[in-house]
Amino acid sequence: MSAAQTAHAEPPPSRSRADIRRLRTVVLSSLAGTTIEWYDFFLYSTAAGLVFGKLFFPTANQTVGTMLSFATFAVGFLARPLGGLLFGHIGDRIGRKRTLAFTMGLMGVSTALIGVLPTYRQVGLLAPVLLLVLRVAQGVALGGEWAGAVLLAVEHGPAGRKGRYGSFPQLGLAFGLALGTGVFALLSKVLSDAAFLGYGWRVAFLVSLLLVAVSLAVRLRVAETPDFDAVRRSREESGERSATPLMELAREPISRRHALLGMVARWGEGVSFNTWGVFSLTYATETLHHARTPVLLAVTAASLVMAALLPLSGALVDRAGPRRVYLAGMGLFALSVYPAFWLFGAAGNWAFAVALVATLGVVHASFYGAQGTLFAALFPTSVRYTGMSVVYQVSGIFASGLTPLIVTALMALGSGTPWLACGYLVATGLASMWATVRLRDRDLHLGAAGPAGPSLAAAPAGGPRSSASGVAHGT
Repeated sequence: MSAAQTAHAEPPPSRSRADIRRLRTVVLSSLAGTTIEWYDFFLYSTAAGLVFGKLFFPTANQTVGTMLSFATFAVGFLARPLGGLLFGHIGDRIGRKRTLAFTMGLMGVSTALIGVLPTYRQVGLLAPVLLLVLRVAQGVALGGEWAGAVLLAVEHGPAGRKGRYGSFPQLGLAFGLALGTGVFALLSKVLSDAAFLGYGWRVAFLVSLLLVAVSLAVRLRVAETPDFDAVRRSREESGERSATPLMELAREPISRRHALLGMVARWGEGVSFNTWGVFSLTYATETLHHARTPVLLAVTAASLVMAALLPLSGALVDRAGPRRVYLAGMGLFALSVYPAFWLFGAAGNWAFAVALVATLGVVHASFYGAQGTLFAALFPTSVRYTGMSVVYQVSGIFASGLTPLIVTALMALGSGTPWLACGYLVATGLASMWATVRLRDRDLHLGAAGPAGPSLAAAPAGGPRSSASGVAHGT
């Protein structure tokens, strides 16, 4: 057995109680932060499908009102790259912790303000304008949140378990969606339609302030990540001021390649979630004429199933590597699209719920748990916050923000049948598989210094995960 294999076979060093408490705080902070951020963001997407078209974009044509509402939903994704570049730069310069405290405060305030906005009937065109401004603020905040929350967990994570730790922030997507749709389902159940449209939906937005206050209290207790501390010390010792993170990212050939391939790899994931988690609400209630509350409960149930399975996806990353797990999950997405829409069209709420749990709960979890660790492994620490933000947020424009609009338009083009839209979904899944295949395990890294850092590309069981220099072994 080689020295590398011997080192890999040895049990991990025992951790002190202080280390265990620190890691628990890191996980709680990362998870709580992403949960609140996604809760706030998904409140808007849920309200866009159920409320905003009626209150802020009234029109004689219901489809036009819905598409205008989804257009403001898409604007949030246009703002996210701005937030990603701004907070990515700050996070790579001054650290992950302080950056994340600001993004959370911005998200909480903008979400709460949406809850007190006047409607179109009250103030006319000013209402959708104000809604648009606050949606942009939400987008900027989330643009800086996701990459930092993932890095907080991954860069603190112990060697050999970074995939599992990288899956914990991803739970925030599931919990945030479950909270958002669950709160709306509860309000829809206990309130009349008139009361829900009048004030009930506002309650869900105002609750954000309380959740943000609790989450900030936890987040401020977390120490800076060891990887960033190592980079900061290296900068201080050398006395050299490096180029801005974005310029560093553009100058390094492998980082440029990873940014482009990462955006394509992200395409199928964004389309998947925004079809099952956003578009399906409108499709089920307006096209299939399902009752609103059972549809919201189905999305909530699917979100909870996703949350249960995400850690399993993260554990698989530690055994097989993030690229392989993501690739397999994306293949499942492409295979599931047509059967899912066939089930959607079947009679009854149960068929819709089963399809949603299978796609959003099971299939999406299979690759989403690997995504954070995969994207973190694409870039060296000095530009990792910026690189992850570019990949996730720039691709979010076409992968996420435009998805409800594109799918709605394809449904209309197909005279109400979903099969043209299904073809688009499958094509995005295949494109993401192609990009993921093009990522090379030997180029993935997660070290403090750059491409020579320890790789997340796992070797076969019992074999080495990386060489002594940290260069990855892989296919």
